[in-house]
Parts: sequence; structure tokens; C-alpha cells
Amino acid sequence: MAAADCILVSGPSRGGKSEWAEHLVAQLGDAYTVVYLATGGSHGEDPAWQQRLALHRQRRPSSWQLREVGANLVEALLPTAALTQQLVLLDSLGSWVAHHLALPEVDWLGLQADFLKLLAERRPPTVLVAEEVGWGVVPPTALGGLFRDRCGRLTRETAALCGQRWLVLDGQALPLHQLATPLPPRR
Repeated sequence: MAAADCILVSGPSRGGKSEWAEHLVAQLGDAYTVVYLATGGSHGEDPAWQQRLALHRQRRPSSWQLREVGANLVEALLPTAALTQQLVLLDSLGSWVAHHLALPEVDWLGLQADFLKLLAERRPPTVLVAEEVGWGVVPPTALGGLFRDRCGRLTRETAALCGQRWLVLDGQALPLHQLATPLPPRR
């Protein structure tokens, strides 16, 4: 069941999904304190990653709180007095999946279920960024295939909880919640 206060923004790399998510948060943010949960980590010596982080910092208002949660997203979403009053921007689901690729499937499914339960119970708005993977080349490694499959399933399960679902490609945002027809329920 979708919650109107949950928004999913997905799309390919460099398509503009983080920018669109930040735009949506800025529209909602006056009524809330905004906390930005970053799952990507700092990747200390990677200059391209550092440049991405710098661009995100430049776009983000200084009033937004940043919490670099990395692999600890579930713990970061546990309800606290402050978090129950804050609008959350979570960027991104794919980075969180990448942190947990070594987990056995049963452990991953439990962690995913914990995340989805916390998301479903949140009342302040939550804006989530997710990578759309698997649109092109089949990954040549088992690890790449595992990432693609876990990320795709998590994004689909998350979308089912969100009242708004946006697909952002080539700098264009498409409102899937208005344009798309959901697949019939799985049997």
C-alpha cells in the first residue's frame, strides 16, 4: 500500500535523480527540518567521487543536516524523537545495496524487510533516490548480477510503498505515479 508521504526518485547514473530529489525536498522542506542520509561513503582517494560529493554539497542548503550512514541505513531510520519530526532525503538505495553484497541471501532479505518496515511506518515525508540498473549490458560477473538483482528488487519493493514515483532520465523527470499502469499482482 502506497503512502502519500513517501517519494521514490529513480533513474540511471548522471540522469539528474539526486537533483530532482533535492528539488522535491526543497518544495516540502519549509515545514520540516531536513536530514540527508548519505549511504555512499567518502571513497577518500577517488577524485571522481570527491567531485560528485562536492557537487552535492554545493547544491544542498546549509540548513540541511547531513548524516553519512553508509551501510547503517536501517539503524539511521530507527525512530527517535528528532527523526520522527524530520523530512528524510535518502541518497541512495544502490549504494546501500553495494555495502551488503557479501551478505547471504537470507540475511539480505531480512535486512531489506527491516528497511521496508521502517519506511512504511515513517510519517514525515521521505524522499528516496534509487539507481535503475540492468537496462543494458548483462553484468559479466556474478557480483555484478547480484547487485543488479538486489537493487532492482529493493527498488520495486520500495516503489510499492511510495505515493509518488519519479523516473529521471536525461535531465527530465517523469511522474510514473500519474503516467504508468502498475503490473498486476504477483501470483
